Order: sequence, then C-alpha cells, then structure tokens
Amino acid sequence: MPVATAIFVSPAAMAQVQPPAARPPRVDESNLPTTVEADQMTGRPDRVLNLDNNVELTRGQTEIKADKATYRIVENEVEAHGCVRMNRYGDQYTGNDLQLNMDSGQGFLTQPTYKFGINGGHGDAERYNFEDEDHAKAIAGTYTTCAGTKPDWYIKSSTMDIDTGISEGIAHGGVLYFKSVPILASPIMSFPLSGDRQSGFLPPTIGTTSTGGFEFSVPYYFNIAPNRDLTLTPNVITRRGVQLGAEGRYLGEGYSGVTRLEYLPDDAITKTNRYAIASTHTQVLGGGFGMSWNVNYASDNQYPDDFARSITQSAQRLLNRELDLTYAGNFGSVTALASRYQVLQDFDANGNPLIARPYDRLPQVTYNVGRQDVGGFDWMVNAQYTRFKNSAYDVPTSVQLPGEGDRIYINPQISYPIIGASYFVTPKLQLDATSYSLTDVVPGSAKSFSRVLPTFSLDGGLTFERDAKLFGNAVTQTLEPRLFYVRTPYKDQNNYPLFDTGVSDFNFAQIFTENSFSGHDRISDANQLTTAVTSRFIEESGIERLRLAIGQRFYFTPPLVSLDSSIVNSRSDLLLAAGGQLTRTVGIDSNIQYSQSNSQLVRADYNIRWQPAPKEVINLAYRLDRTPTAVVLNNNEILKQVDLSAQWPISKRWYGVGRVNYSLEDRKVAEGLVGLEYKADCWVFRVVAQRTPTSTAQASSALFFQLELNGLTKLGSNPMQALRSSVPGYQNVNQPDNIINN
Repeated sequence: MPVATAIFVSPAAMAQVQPPAARPPRVDESNLPTTVEADQMTGRPDRVLNLDNNVELTRGQTEIKADKATYRIVENEVEAHGCVRMNRYGDQYTGNDLQLNMDSGQGFLTQPTYKFGINGGHGDAERYNFEDEDHAKAIAGTYTTCAGTKPDWYIKSSTMDIDTGISEGIAHGGVLYFKSVPILASPIMSFPLSGDRQSGFLPPTIGTTSTGGFEFSVPYYFNIAPNRDLTLTPNVITRRGVQLGAEGRYLGEGYSGVTRLEYLPDDAITKTNRYAIASTHTQVLGGGFGMSWNVNYASDNQYPDDFARSITQSAQRLLNRELDLTYAGNFGSVTALASRYQVLQDFDANGNPLIARPYDRLPQVTYNVGRQDVGGFDWMVNAQYTRFKNSAYDVPTSVQLPGEGDRIYINPQISYPIIGASYFVTPKLQLDATSYSLTDVVPGSAKSFSRVLPTFSLDGGLTFERDAKLFGNAVTQTLEPRLFYVRTPYKDQNNYPLFDTGVSDFNFAQIFTENSFSGHDRISDANQLTTAVTSRFIEESGIERLRLAIGQRFYFTPPLVSLDSSIVNSRSDLLLAAGGQLTRTVGIDSNIQYSQSNSQLVRADYNIRWQPAPKEVINLAYRLDRTPTAVVLNNNEILKQVDLSAQWPISKRWYGVGRVNYSLEDRKVAEGLVGLEYKADCWVFRVVAQRTPTSTAQASSALFFQLELNGLTKLGSNPMQALRSSVPGYQNVNQPDNIINN
C-alpha cells in the first residue's frame, strides 16, 4: 500500500521573517516543518488530518509513531492513540494515548514508560504531563537505572518533577525500594538524570569507630554556581555528641580553593569544645604576581586520633599554616613566605615533648634567577633571607627551646654541559655564602658569624646499547656507567644553629648531589667520588622490563661535618636496586642499602605485584630499616615489616579486598584492612573493616558499610579512600575494566 507523506510548517515558524541566530536545537525547532507519514490520510489538508496505520510524525528531534493520530495543522498539535512511541530530544516514551503541541511542548501521555537518553534511567507512571520542552511531571511514577522490568532498586512517588534542562528529577513523597523492600523515604527526594551537580541532600553516611562509636550524618549539598559549592554535614557521634562540618569549594579564572571546618561543642568524653580547620587557596594576581595560603589547625593534640574520619589524619602531627606571595618576571622570581607550625604533641613521663618542633619562618624571602645555554653555559643564583622563630604555644612553658635568629645566604652556580649522543660531561662550580645573626643565645656565645665555601663538581656518564633477549623477548639492553666527583673544603660548623637542616635520605638520587644535608645550615665537606652503573632492558614499545642498578660513594678524605659523633669510613654503604614490569602481569621494585663495614643490611625494600587482570591484584612487600629515624619512630632496635594486600574476585559477583601490615619485631599487626564487595548489574555493596595506628599505644578501628546505587546515590560510609591507599592497584568494581599495562 502506498505511503502518504506531507510536510507542514507551523504558523509560528512562518511568522519568522529573519532566520534565527545560532541557538541550541530546542530553540530552533519552531522554524522546522512537521513531516507526516501514514498508510491512510483523510481530512482537510489546511486544517485537520486523520491518520491511520503506521503513523509517523517528525519535527526536529521529536518523532512520534502510533496506530492512529489526528494532526491539527493550525495549532500544530498531535493526538495519537494505540501503541504510541515517541523519541523526544533523545528520550524515549511509550504509552496508550498522547496529546502534544509541537510548538509549546505541552501535552500528556497515558500509561507511559520513559527512558532518558543521557543516563539510561527509566520508569513508568499512570500519566506523564509535558509542561514544556524541558519540564514534565510523572503521576504515580517510578525511576531506576537498573535494566529490565523488575529492577533491584527503584524510587516510587506520588508525583515526580522531571527537568531535563538541568538533568534533575524530584520525587514528592518518594520511597526508595531495594529488593522490593523500602529502605529510605523522604517528603522530597532529588535524583540526577546525569552526572551534573545538583543541590539537595546527599546520601546518609553510617559507620562506627572505636573512638567515637556509632556515627550517622546526612550532608546537604548547595550547588551555588558552576564554580562554587558548599556542603554542610551534621554528624551524630554517639559517644561524643553532634559534630558540625562544612566544606566550601570554589574555582575561577586564576584562583581556586577549598576550606573545611569541623566543630563539636562540649565533647561528652573530654568536656571540651573540639574543632579543626583546613584551608588552601591559590590565586594569580596579575602582572607576574601570585599568592596562596595553606592553613591547618586542630583544637588539641588528640583530635586526629579521636576523630578517625576528620579533616586531619591520625598520622599527621605537624600542622602548617603558611601564606606566600610570589612574583615571576624576566629577572627571576621572588617568594615571600610566612609559615608557622602547630605540633600535635606527645609527651614522655617527665613532660618532655617527643616531637621536635620546626622553626617558624616569619618571614622568609627567596630569590631565584637563572639562564640556560648562554654561550654554552648554564647559570643560576639562589638567595634567601629567613627570620627563624620558635613559639612555645604547643609545649609546656617549662621546656627550654633553642634560640632564634636571622639567616641570609646566596648561592651562585655555573656549569658547562657537554652532551653527545651517548655521553655527557658537566663541570659545575658553585659558592655558598651564609651569614647568621642570632638572639637568645647562651651567654658568652657568638651572635653573628658567617661562612663562605666553594664547591666544584664533575658529573659524567656513558650509554651503551645492544640487542638482547629477556624471557625470550627481543629487547634493547643498555649499560649506563656514571661518575660524580665533588670537592668542598672543610669548615667547622658545630656552633651553627640547626634551623631547617637534617641528614638527607641516602638513595640513588641523593648520592648524585653535592651536599649530604637537607636545608642550609650545614654544608658537608667533600672530596669524594660516586660511581654507579645502571642496566635497562627495554622493549620496542618503550616498556622497561627490567632495571638493575648499583652505586657507591668513595671518600678520598673522610668528611668531618656531621650532626652526630658517627665516624665515616672510606666508602659509603652500597646501594642496589632492581625493578621493572617483568611480564604483562608481574612487576617488581626493590632497593637495598648494605653496610660492608658491618656486613649487614641497613635498609631493604622488596615489592612485587601480580595483576593478571582488571580487579585482580596481589601485592607483597617486605621492609627492613636500621636507620636511627626508623628506630626512634618504631621504639625498636630494628624495623621489620611484611605487607600483604590484595583485591581478588571470590565468585562471579563477589570480590574480596584486604591488607595486613605485620611487624616482625613486635609480633603484631600494625595496620589491617579486610572487606567484601558485591557487584550487581546496577548496584554495589561494600563492607570494610580497618585498623590504623595512632600516636598513642592503642590503634583506631573503623567499620564501613556502603550501598552504591548506580546513577542515584551511595548510602553509608565511603571506604574508597581507605581501599585505594591500602591496596596499590585497587580498581573500583563498579567501573569499566581498566587496561593492564603490558
């Protein structure tokens, strides 16, 4: 049977004399004609058309199909009956009877089903009222993102406002059902039709900790503007009281920042007000100027330990507050900094603080300038003035603190890099000129003194390559020997203060630097040569399958400048390293520091990861440390730990995740985590228990429960940060499989 076709332009479109400007498609549709097709057409072509069998009406992004329809040409209005199907701006609808004005977008659909194209969410209702192109109302409607007609979860409400313009739905008198059981009800319940941010209540957070007991919070999110938002979080902690939290975020052209606040009035245990703040901000001021701040504060020493999910971390004992102003121009950069610390102290039996307090810098001004390849030379000048001050507000007044003072230094450097295809040689000369002016010193001690020390270094290396085989695969093997010589004369610095200086960590990066100290209060004397050899096995794709390295420093003259009474031999400890992606699934990383004079390992880290597929990973690590810092922090003569972590599928939908950090010296678990995850088609359930150390002898424990409903919300406490930090290589089971590097 032939198909009749007609095209009609609405009066509103005909009235448009000028073509419309470029606007979103929904605005432009008033200019588009309506195309009508059907097996049979009767009526008046200038007034009304009656359409039968295989009816199809199309206008722009709106397409209607039905068994029968009536099209009123002047009004540009459609009445459709019988197996109505409509595709409108990417959303799909079905129903029994449809009435729709193609110009205004107003109308209704009876016994509808609907599916939103932006996220796949769908539902049904008794009636669906189209209020305009963006707004609609579902009467006795449902909503879910689960596939099928019997979803695992859905929202059911008496009325449901749909705003596709901002991709938001609001259910009035809504009830959330999970497995046909109502689990949450609210007079007003908003839900997203896309990933866009929306104001409203966030899902409640439920959990428990050993220090606070049961916790329950219901955050409210304010989407103030596309670049600003605010989240308010009242948190009920059964053992302590009601804690109020707030987080504000903002982002603009040239500036951004985040501020977090927590306040607990009259803690039921301590009988004090407890609070914390963390704020960061960066801003470009223009003309080369910029500024930033980083402010952190807690009301008391035990705040991070008592509030396991606070904005401060339990392991964080130094809280910095700093403000800096920077300038960068053609003649270098200048940074002015004011910095002050709060120490969350622990004290011994005599009331002495266990944590060394850093000096405040009030202020510190740093100047840097440099140029590269000036007649083949590279040069740089670093200069700094700092006023060091030591405040006593976080330690008892009976504790005597070191003195204060000013320090000025200038450090010019010049080098001449000689670089070839398979070699490099870089001679370098630098000068350190430092001056001190101290206050509050021991009577009879010098208050002013200075130091001028030159340093010469020569860095050189070669690179050899050859074709080789590794595990049967063709690779390029490199051999990279390197020598680094440093000469700095000795100067007695025992009476100099230690404002910001410590011994640098001994590793492959440090042995190729001129100074063995961090900070600027000690310049190590040197007449030494560092030797190292690295060999790499690299596939054609660029993947480094294996890397082997060995390095050691040799002293022609034993260095005399030190921070303790230790004696330096004619050579340093031996460094060895091995790492790489051995196969598509196995990666290793190991570092060893070996003392040849004592015939023992000083430090050792061994790590191996097996990741055969997405969401399948096992990590095994061993750590040994005999350095003084590790011994003091661990309260043992030696630190020995084994760390095992994993994420692994138990069955088709169940995943296990866990971590055990076991101290071999203490014979106990230092840190632990164990959890289960269940992944359904449209939801995920997680239960995770975590044990973390604190500054006190007793560890903190927490229990997380979370139900994640895809495309809607997450109910319970969020364990994702704990999972990612505890299990390297962890992947969210609710995300598409990531590609494993091969």
